[in-house]
Order: sequence, then structure tokens, then C-alpha cells
Amino acid sequence: MIYPTIHKLTNKGQFNRYQLAVATAKCARIITDEYVRQRHEAEKNLTGNKDVDRPMMENAVNPEYRDKKAVKLAIDKIDKGEYVIVNNLPTEETDEEKAD
Repeated sequence: MIYPTIHKLTNKGQFNRYQLAVATAKCARIITDEYVRQRHEAEKNLTGNKDVDRPMMENAVNPEYRDKKAVKLAIDKIDKGEYVIVNNLPTEETDEEKAD
């Protein structure tokens, strides 16, 4: 079973599974981009000695990004509240708001 459950992640009806899937994909893309940026910076800073450089490169990249899948990290971030899903559905204006 996957933890946390979809029911827990959707906060009991505040948003739907589709919004959760889109938000998870966007968050995973942000995580992947950050991992690629960190790895690129680490490779740029290599000294040229391959025996010494490998551990240096591994230490320069966030181990959480390196060792876990981006989607699982995204789900964990959504669950912890580090990445918030905002419901931007348009609301209907009342007649008074239209008049202003």
C-alpha cells in the first residue's frame, strides 16, 4: 500500500485526484530540475582526479534528491505541507461586484 493514501492527500474533498496528480507532477519536475542543477554544478567543480572526484560529487548533490524517486519526494512534500496545492477555480461574481 502506498503511504500516504490518496484520501489523506486530497484533504477530504478540498481538491480532487486530478489536481493532486497535476500538483505531484509539477512538484516532481521542480525536484528533478533542482537535482539536475546540483549535479551540473558538482560536475563543473570537479578537479580532474576521478578517484577523488566521485565522492565529492556525491556529497555536493542533496542525498534526498539523489537517493529517492522524484514522485515519492513530491508526495512527501505535499503530505508535509512543504508544497501546497492552491485551488484556483474561477468564482462567479455577484451582480454587485459586476457593477463596481
